[in-house]
Amino acid sequence: MKPKEKIILTGDRPTGKLHIGHYVGSLRRRVELQNSGLYDKIFVFEADAQALTDNIENPEKVRQNVIEVALDYLAAGLDPSKSTLFIQSQIPELCELSFYFMDLVSVSRLQRNPTVKTEIQMRGFNGESIPVGFFTYPISQAADITMFKATTVPVGEDQEPMLEQAREIVRRFNNIYGDTLVEPNILLPENAACLRLPGTDGKAKMSKSLGNCIYLSDSADEVNKKVKTMYTDPLHLQVNDPGHLEGNTVFTYLDAFATDDQVARETGDYATLQEMKDHYTRGGLGDMKCKKLLMAVLQETLEPIRQRRAEYEKDIPAVYEILRKGCEVARAAAQETMDEVRKAMKINYFDDRALIEEQALRFQK
Repeated sequence: MKPKEKIILTGDRPTGKLHIGHYVGSLRRRVELQNSGLYDKIFVFEADAQALTDNIENPEKVRQNVIEVALDYLAAGLDPSKSTLFIQSQIPELCELSFYFMDLVSVSRLQRNPTVKTEIQMRGFNGESIPVGFFTYPISQAADITMFKATTVPVGEDQEPMLEQAREIVRRFNNIYGDTLVEPNILLPENAACLRLPGTDGKAKMSKSLGNCIYLSDSADEVNKKVKTMYTDPLHLQVNDPGHLEGNTVFTYLDAFATDDQVARETGDYATLQEMKDHYTRGGLGDMKCKKLLMAVLQETLEPIRQRRAEYEKDIPAVYEILRKGCEVARAAAQETMDEVRKAMKINYFDDRALIEEQALRFQK
C-alpha cells in the first residue's frame, strides 16, 4: 500500500497586506516547513472567493490585494519551486466539493462554531444580515483542506475550531461513502507569544480593520513610528516604578521575535530577554529602552523581507505568472480528488462502465 503523503495546506484572505501577526502566527512557520524537506507537497493559497463573502460590494479591494499578498508570500521566503501558490477562485472544483459538504453539516453546528461567532461579531452582522457564504465559511475551508489531501494545516489558535469542523466533515463523509478523504491535523506555533499577536494598541488581536497592525511591507520609519506609540503598562508611570509584563504589548512582541543573542547584542546590558524582563518588573527600566530594542529586532527581521519584496515589485507580470502556474498545479490535484469523490458518492455516471453495462442489460430484459 502506498504510504500517505505529507501535505501542507494553508492560506490567507486577500483583504489587505499581511502583517507581522500573520508572519509569526503562520507565515514564518510555512517558510521553515517548506525548507525542512519533511513534506511532499505544500499548497499556499489566497482565499479570494471567501474574501468576497463580506466584500461583495467591493470586489476591487480583493482584486488589488491578491497581488499584495502574493508579494508578501514571496518576500517572506515562500519559493514557487517548492510551494504551490494559487488563487482559490481559479479552482472551480472547490465550489463543487463545498456543495456536497453542505449536506453533512447542520445549521446549529455552524452556529456553535466559536470562530464563526467571533467573525460575525467583528463584522457587525446580525440575524438575517449574515451572508450565507460567510456563514458557511467552515464548510468552504474544509473543502480547501480536503481537496488537496492536506495532512497538516499550520494556523493560529483562532482557527482551531475550523480545523475541528473540517475533521468532523471528513469523518462523516468517509463513514457514509467509504475511506476517501484525509483527516487534517493542526500545527500551532511553538512559541506561545505567536499564537495570537495583539495589536499595537493592546487589543486582543492584530487586525487590518482595527488599524493596529505593523505590515511586512512597512518602511523602517513606519515600523519605528508604530513601535514608539505602542501600548505598554499603564501603571508604569515612572522609570523606577515596578513594571508589569502581562498585557504589555512590547514584551509580547519581544517574546515573539527576539532571541537572547539579539538582546545581548542590541542592549549590551542583558544576556537574555528574561534578565531584561526581571529588571523591568522590579523597576528601574524605562519603556523607551524596551521599545528601542523591539525596533532593532523588528528591523532585523523585516529588512530582508522588504528587500525581496522590492525585487519582485520590479516584475509584476512574473508574479502573476507564478500564480497562474500554481493554479494549474492546484487544479490538476483538485480534479484528481474530485474524481475520487464522485466515484465514492456514485455520481461518476459516465466513467462507470459497469453501471452503463448493468443498466443496458436491465432494459434489454
